[in-house]
Amino acid sequence: MSERAVVLFSGGLDSTTLLYSLRAEGFEVLPLVVNYGQKHVQEMRSASRIAEALSVPLTRALLNAALQPIFAGAESSQVGSRVEVPKGHYESESMKLTIVPNRNMLLIAVAGAFAVSRKANVVAYAAHAGDHAIYPDCRQEFVESCARTLHIATDVELLAPFAGISKTEIVRRGAKLQVPFEFTYSCYEGGLAHCGLCGTCFERREAFRDAGVPDPTEYAPIALKEI
Repeated sequence: MSERAVVLFSGGLDSTTLLYSLRAEGFEVLPLVVNYGQKHVQEMRSASRIAEALSVPLTRALLNAALQPIFAGAESSQVGSRVEVPKGHYESESMKLTIVPNRNMLLIAVAGAFAVSRKANVVAYAAHAGDHAIYPDCRQEFVESCARTLHIATDVELLAPFAGISKTEIVRRGAKLQVPFEFTYSCYEGGLAHCGLCGTCFERREAFRDAGVPDPTEYAPIALKEI
């Protein structure tokens, strides 16, 4: 019997590649998508499309109403409406405005409970090396500390196999696994097409370029220029 892995799944490029990677390694994958009130809820539609293409069941946790008062005062462009989505490169100081307070600890805790209920022995999330400078809950020390806590609480193992690699390398791995990149969604603006100008769109465009992999993403016309 194969091991079961709960995959924190957004429908984005990174978590989709993680889903395909774990499946290729022989895991029975249980993708879990969480609505925590994020502006880019379009990604949940992508998650449904990808899960359907893989013929795997997708579980949706609709926590947006419960978390709305928690995030109400957050200086974050991704929850609520107080802060606009910053444009430009991910390394820019303004990209700190995209932080959702303690998001990954919340999501990992929910995924751990789900793993126990589904008799899964692994929770996996797709933090990568490019996230570390901006997001505290993607750093290696967070992964290690959270892994210890999760194991104490649930006996479930936390995996973050991309924590030491770049998004460019994730694209390369995804290409080898035949990930349907055209189904994935990354934009912080949340429109039908990627804006091409926010930090995560910049990072996505650079990753495809640097990996030498054709980028099938639909970007807004204003963004169709060299990066």
